[in-house]
Amino acid sequence: MSKRVFLSMLLMVLAGVALSMIAGEKANSQMAEVTTENPIQVNKAEGTISFLAAVNGKYFLNPTRHAAVYALGKFGDKSVFISYASPKAFNDALAEIGAKAGENMTMENKEKTTVQGDLLDVTVTWKGAPKSYSLDEVIKDSNGKPMAIRYGGNLSLSLEKNTGCLICLDSCPVGICSNSAYSYGAVETRNEVTFVGNKDILPPDGSLVVITVKKKT
Repeated sequence: MSKRVFLSMLLMVLAGVALSMIAGEKANSQMAEVTTENPIQVNKAEGTISFLAAVNGKYFLNPTRHAAVYALGKFGDKSVFISYASPKAFNDALAEIGAKAGENMTMENKEKTTVQGDLLDVTVTWKGAPKSYSLDEVIKDSNGKPMAIRYGGNLSLSLEKNTGCLICLDSCPVGICSNSAYSYGAVETRNEVTFVGNKDILPPDGSLVVITVKKKT
């Protein structure tokens, strides 16, 4: 190996290490911004929402149609991530960053349509994480289909039903956000797909994570 090639490889390795350190510092910074007392933060300058949640290791093995649900909601133990932020706080934060809700789903048409509204980018990180991971990386779709998380809205039904759903994994008339890649019933009724948390990436059961949401560009 020539000296020039060796130096080029060394520089690439060092650059990778530096980027990893920066990503780790950013993850730690995001963790510091949200707490159990103040579980959701809006950064209007960056157009982002960050909220605190805990990993629910039950769904490393058992399938679920829920990505993130408020701890005090009726479905608070049915999601990969148990949120400290409420659906109303999440909905208000999405409106604050200028996201537009689809408001197209009802209990009557739920199996005949898919959620509309602004497409969102959802990432997850935690203290010591080497980077922020996409929702596709931390929750596995059995079909390998990319998620398309949209801001459905649905606050009135959310408050009425009190499920606590922030992010559902198929289109939903109650969740504030949901996955337009599948229509309602794809998971629990028609068995078209299963979703589980990715235990090879996520930290252990009970670990705190920060979920960050912004409008997809």
